[in-house]
Amino acid sequence: MGVSLTKAAQWTSNGKLESTPMNESLLKNIQRFVEQFSFDHPQEAEHVFEEPLQWSTTLVASDFKPGYDISDSTVQSHEKDNEGQPLLQLSPPFVYVRSFSQLSKLLHLAEERKLEEVRACLEENTDPMVKILGLNFATNVDVEGALPEVLCLKDEGKEEDSAMDSNIKIKLFMLLQNKDKQVLSQLLEEISEKVRLDATAVKNEVELLKQFCKEGEKRVLKSLRYTSDFEFSNGCRAPPWRQAHGEICYVVIEPCDTETLYITCSTAGVFLNGGMTHEGEESSYERVSDVYEDLVTLLKSRSPRFAENINKQVFVVGEPSSTQKVQHVELVDGEEQGQSSYEQQEKNVPKEAKKQRHRPNKAEGKKKYETIWTNLAVLHIYGAEEKKPSTGSGEDKKRLEPEAKSKMKAELPGLSSPGRLSFQKMKTSAEAMHVEPFSESSSESEEEEEQPERRPESDTDLPSEYWQIQKLVKYLKGGDQTASVLTLCAMMDLNLMQETCQLAIRDSGGLEILLNLLDTDDVKCKTGSLKILRKISHNMQMRQTIVDMRGLQSMVKILDSSVKELKALAAETIANVAKFRRARRAVRQYGGIKKLVKLLDFTPKSDNLSTDLEKDMEVARCGALALWSCSRSTKNKEAIRKAGGIPLLGRLLKSPHENMLIPVVGTLQECASKENCRVIIHTEGMVKDFVKNLSSDSDELQMHCASAIFKCAEDKQTRDLVRKFKGLQPLVSLLGKADNKDLLAAATGAIWKCSNSPENVAIFQKHKALETLLRLLTDQPEEVLVNVVGAVGEFAQIPVNKATVRTCGGIKPLVNLLTGTNQALLVNVTKAVGACATDKDNMVIIKQLDGVCLVWSLLKNPCADVQSSAAWALCPFLENAKDAGELARSLVGGLEVIVNLLKSTNNEVLTSICAAITKIAKDKDSLAILTDLEVVPLLAKLTNTTDERLRRHLAEAICQCCVWGKNRKSFRVAGAVVPLTRYLKSEDGLVLNSTVMALYELSKDPHNCIIIHEKGAVQMLIHMIRSDNEEVQEAAARCVRNIRLLAQANKDAKRLIT
Repeated sequence: MGVSLTKAAQWTSNGKLESTPMNESLLKNIQRFVEQFSFDHPQEAEHVFEEPLQWSTTLVASDFKPGYDISDSTVQSHEKDNEGQPLLQLSPPFVYVRSFSQLSKLLHLAEERKLEEVRACLEENTDPMVKILGLNFATNVDVEGALPEVLCLKDEGKEEDSAMDSNIKIKLFMLLQNKDKQVLSQLLEEISEKVRLDATAVKNEVELLKQFCKEGEKRVLKSLRYTSDFEFSNGCRAPPWRQAHGEICYVVIEPCDTETLYITCSTAGVFLNGGMTHEGEESSYERVSDVYEDLVTLLKSRSPRFAENINKQVFVVGEPSSTQKVQHVELVDGEEQGQSSYEQQEKNVPKEAKKQRHRPNKAEGKKKYETIWTNLAVLHIYGAEEKKPSTGSGEDKKRLEPEAKSKMKAELPGLSSPGRLSFQKMKTSAEAMHVEPFSESSSESEEEEEQPERRPESDTDLPSEYWQIQKLVKYLKGGDQTASVLTLCAMMDLNLMQETCQLAIRDSGGLEILLNLLDTDDVKCKTGSLKILRKISHNMQMRQTIVDMRGLQSMVKILDSSVKELKALAAETIANVAKFRRARRAVRQYGGIKKLVKLLDFTPKSDNLSTDLEKDMEVARCGALALWSCSRSTKNKEAIRKAGGIPLLGRLLKSPHENMLIPVVGTLQECASKENCRVIIHTEGMVKDFVKNLSSDSDELQMHCASAIFKCAEDKQTRDLVRKFKGLQPLVSLLGKADNKDLLAAATGAIWKCSNSPENVAIFQKHKALETLLRLLTDQPEEVLVNVVGAVGEFAQIPVNKATVRTCGGIKPLVNLLTGTNQALLVNVTKAVGACATDKDNMVIIKQLDGVCLVWSLLKNPCADVQSSAAWALCPFLENAKDAGELARSLVGGLEVIVNLLKSTNNEVLTSICAAITKIAKDKDSLAILTDLEVVPLLAKLTNTTDERLRRHLAEAICQCCVWGKNRKSFRVAGAVVPLTRYLKSEDGLVLNSTVMALYELSKDPHNCIIIHEKGAVQMLIHMIRSDNEEVQEAAARCVRNIRLLAQANKDAKRLIT
């Protein structure tokens, strides 16, 4: 609603949104966000907008339901602001909305016209942030770097606003801003799937073309430059909102024989823009030429001199110490055979360039940046001294070999690593907004977000260690190899876990030097650097900076080292850094997953290990730690599986060492969320080890084992194995550790999934698991409650347990949970309450607690799972309540909600609603109301479904509805009879039974008998007379009888005529 709307959206010249896939995706995102807003953020949803959002709507007064005052064609909401003004007002054709709560309700009322309403609202309210928050507030907060000030901001335009109102505005602004970033990220991900060019390819071509800008006769270009010096972590230089359009960067090229060219490089190709020299000039982004495949093709078409000389140029490495020519560079497709971007880069670097990458040259003169060309980028190495391109004598060359080599490497701490951005440069624009082009989901709900840093207000707040580290970093920059090692040792003696010390390392440029040390050949320097990085990477800000500086690339490279200590340190540091999505993705793209899996190749044999085996075990442990962090990404789980990591983790699961088992089980329980990984876990026999470690003394290990069982027990085979290895009783005993909420959530989750098997429930009953679970229904976090209620719902499927729930006082807390907002919890609660309601004594209590009304109200929940679960729960209510018909009619708008849900596109919702209608229609007065609400055409519309469960309950609903008035005829007119006859070909016995009952009721109308006969259903009905179900036998026989009586009457009528 901010940058995504004003920048990423594609507008026509007359202010309308274009009909493009990107805009459709944007509108759907905003629609889902607004629909869910009232449920996810109820307090912010009630905030009254500063100005109403106004647009021309397609809704009319008849579309509005109870909760609105309807007068002729105008509508006003019951909800009003402090001044008595309605929060929603319809004065055709315009609608005025002043809160997110009313916006959400309006979208639900719009049904299939939702997108049309969202489009109209955005087109007529081009700056909704101002209307929602007010001009003064929005302009104050919508400034780069203004986030810290937002926390104390007051809306100066309204002095009477309370502090609470200001806080709600701030929260609302943050919610809208975060949604903005999510939308941009998703749009970028969609665009990335259609990429033809990428940032690396463009950068390579730009650097190659710079070789044509040299002075001399062969010069064909005067200059070539980017319009922006800042490069995002994805390699793009275009602003994030232009990246959403697939644009990578903008370059200005001045050929020798034509006018200056202003070029846009995008994923679709390159083209001339409107003459933009700096980002932000919106009118200059417009394309003014055809799209070309690459820069060279465009230049050939625009510059005759360039086209003539392009094939005659000889490229020379950027004048380091000789006139060595650039070697042939093989182009490698990074996507081919799953090759990582890092492996691609290493393959493309010429061998000599690799050797010289970190080798500063010495000669007379002052220091400058020396440019060494590779096909990947121009590598700027600081420390090389100015020298003339001369032919050095052999003696001079000898002087550099071999003593000078080691000295140069020792001086490396003062160098800038190739392609590594300094923090000071990186920080200038990344603070404003960071957008990643590839987002991926995480299995962790507590996903770490990239947040702005907190810094001391003044230098006086800094401890002495801060300045001490500043001095050490200076020594690290200028010292030789020995001095570097001593400086690293001195730095490790400080408290590096203190945040100010960590920031001191970064602010003084020390972090860049530590990362550069990882590229040296000195083992001691690498070791010292990794030990420091391992500590400081516990800080979130440091992790993000390490990724921004491409430090993970160097760490992944070290995983191939022959030094075991280095591999272990690198893996453990990766484990610390890979706590957020961008870092996890980087590890995968650099080829780190395969290398980490290789570290797991260790077989634990006994407790007593030799020194060498202990090192191997530590390498494997650190590798498991790193994979644990990386496995929170869905794509990384698949990468671990493909690399063969699951069986290796299973081998390490046999280890007797607790510190090894925790990361191993942690990784396995993350991977267990994928079905193909669960299959490997099962076939490798790991369930037995999970059960064994449930009896460990470590709460953390117990938690991860219970969590692994929780995820694996989706499969019946795993549930049977847990029972076979006697793991059910240890799970129940873990419920006693109620103070450890993480362990409790894992244990209750495992019990819930295991209780899907009745055999397991019988064993749980012996250990009084149900009674213990019922005591956990109050004063527990939601993640525990979801699992507890889910388990209670499974236990309540057995009749004897329904009484236990009642006698232990479990009905009341279950009903109380129906007022929550957590969708997963609501699904489980409705299932549990519905299961308990099959007991008539329980039903009395549920009705007294107003549980029926609460469940019925959940039919209005936007979540399809909640809707279907609530509808299923209503079935036992209506079946066991003494006055079910009166109960259904007493709920204002209750039957209307039921009928409206027949318009759902979710088969599970439709199935459950049909089942509920079957129960409701048994009461004739309720059936009459349903008929008036046009339930017949809606049911008839569903008859073409191929879903067997829906067919069964739909046929039952049609059967029950036929008994009222002219519904039999209405079903025929609506076209329901012909599809029903096709149900008789089903192989599902329950579908056949319900279909026969429905056809019997329909056959009471003569015209329906004709249709049934014409469609060849008589033979199948005769076959159903042999059914084991006497009721079905009778219905089939009566249906055939009705058809035969009609045929006989027809014959008799013909005789009379003749």
